[in-house]
Amino acid sequence: MKKSRAVLHTAQLLTGIAAVAAAYALKLSTPKRRPGQVVLITGGSRGLGLALAERYGRSGAKLVLAARDIEELITARHTLLDREAIESPDDVLLIPADLTDAAQAAMLIDHAIGHFGRIDVLINNAGIIEVGPVENQPIAAYRRAMATNFFAALHTTHAALPHLLRRNPIRGDAAIVNIASIGGKFAMPHMLPYVASKFALVGFSEGLHAELRHKGIRVTTVCPGLMRSGGEVHAEFTGQTKKEQRWFNLAAKTPVLAASVRHAANKIYSAVAAGRAEITITPQAWLAARIVGLAPATTQYLASLANHLLLPEPSTSDQLTLGFTLKVSAHTNDTIFEHKIRPEQS
Repeated sequence: MKKSRAVLHTAQLLTGIAAVAAAYALKLSTPKRRPGQVVLITGGSRGLGLALAERYGRSGAKLVLAARDIEELITARHTLLDREAIESPDDVLLIPADLTDAAQAAMLIDHAIGHFGRIDVLINNAGIIEVGPVENQPIAAYRRAMATNFFAALHTTHAALPHLLRRNPIRGDAAIVNIASIGGKFAMPHMLPYVASKFALVGFSEGLHAELRHKGIRVTTVCPGLMRSGGEVHAEFTGQTKKEQRWFNLAAKTPVLAASVRHAANKIYSAVAAGRAEITITPQAWLAARIVGLAPATTQYLASLANHLLLPEPSTSDQLTLGFTLKVSAHTNDTIFEHKIRPEQS
């Protein structure tokens, strides 16, 4: 009898847990519509940024889209109207800006607030990709990646933060969303400028969440895996460029490996509405993030094998290694190093 009761109680407990889990999952999968919400999306003219604009537009949000190219922004607004994601051109404010410049980032925030009165959600999505072996990556590639993938997000966040903090914290719907990458968790070979900048963004985003959560601002760090966003067309390649383009384009366009931007935008929308601290998109990215945390040495070894066996060799014509010439003075026995730096390093 006691055994039967124990089994019954266990079954009831498991049923209760399952019911709560199902209700929670349903809550996450069907976030409430929030008409009138003001959402600012950087890099909003194409790819994931445009997919996010469409998703938020369908929820009734007012949109602020920022990108460098005004023609691409105008095309994005026409796309949103054609897809009936927005009701009127007035629902979208287009602001061309180079957000690697802190002054332009501040101008973006000021114009958005001046037009719509506030910002509810800031989505830092602008980014670039540099692909090629470390021997062929110039210092300029690291500077470009850091400027766009990290400092642009820092500039917009720094400019928007005073306005977000002045909002009513009880509402709790203010959000900052940083589109990082699984490359900010796992160091992928042949993408070191990108990896370094995304690692920086992940750290910044996680620290923001810790400091702002109890001040009424939720910060969500998004770490997608490969996505079919069309971004490979705008990637910068170095080394044996044709071979580098071949492997990267194949990975970026394969449906099994790469998620669609619409799928990613839906998951991000739901995660932000639920106030989640972090989301990883695609099963491969989820698995990689956990393996690297549990077995970092093994992960790095596997990455080195992939680099050695699968990825192209560096180009010998433009390697950026420094040349050192050793000389010994016949009179003083002093050792002198001559440091030769090639111009393309700066």
